[in-house]
Amino acid sequence: MSKESVATAVAYNAEKTWDMVDVDKYPIVDRGTPEYKELVKFCRSEMEKTGYCLLQDFVTADALKALADEGEKLAPLAFHNTLTGNAYLTPEDEALDSADPRRMVSTTALGAVAFDQIPETALIHRLYMWDGLLEFVRDALGYEQLHRYADPLGALNIAVMGNGDHLRWHFDQTDFVVSLLLRPSLGGGEYEVYPMTRSEKEENFDRVRAILKGSREGILTLDIKPGCLVLFKGRHSLHRVTPITGEVDRLIALFGYDAKPGVVSSDHLRMIRYGRTG
Repeated sequence: MSKESVATAVAYNAEKTWDMVDVDKYPIVDRGTPEYKELVKFCRSEMEKTGYCLLQDFVTADALKALADEGEKLAPLAFHNTLTGNAYLTPEDEALDSADPRRMVSTTALGAVAFDQIPETALIHRLYMWDGLLEFVRDALGYEQLHRYADPLGALNIAVMGNGDHLRWHFDQTDFVVSLLLRPSLGGGEYEVYPMTRSEKEENFDRVRAILKGSREGILTLDIKPGCLVLFKGRHSLHRVTPITGEVDRLIALFGYDAKPGVVSSDHLRMIRYGRTG
């Protein structure tokens, strides 16, 4: 199925974009209300304590079904790749001691539907482009300004993870990630994290090394259900997605934002994630 036919393939149609959001539970339409301010306060508190905030049932049940159907129809367009690297997403440095965690490598395997493969009429595209969501994320994360990625491939993605796919233990290279789980896998696909593994002042290499060698001490499995909007600061928290089992793909929408305008990915990142630079 082509991307152009996706919009007509789902029966659900939100008259207004915010109809997709459970605005009774998450009153993000009117930023001036006390309820909105309490929600923002909650999100900031969670981020400060743990580095993440889980907003369960962020979208309505009807919208979630339509979003999942939409994602399933787009999934065949995904570029799949298997990568080998370290938890820091940096080139291997052979000058480092062999026991240094920056020398410890493993694999990541997943597919990604790029932004330019998602039609503008698609529900997930409409949600991402809605200023109300952008403003809420900005407020929840405490930024003065927030902008959508300018990258024609990376602004909005749908990550597609099939049987055997996984994300290795890693730190993000961005300050935060915003995601919406559209559909879980039959098995596996657990989001595991060691909150605040490192800081700007302390890399905590011993703790990282222990986790990479299999230690479970201090590791949390986040309770991310379908329809959950996740705000996550992964630059300092080691995290992974466990291997998928079963024949149902795990589908998750990844919303790209940055505090600076005009941010785009490098050609190298585009090639490994989408198999092309444009």
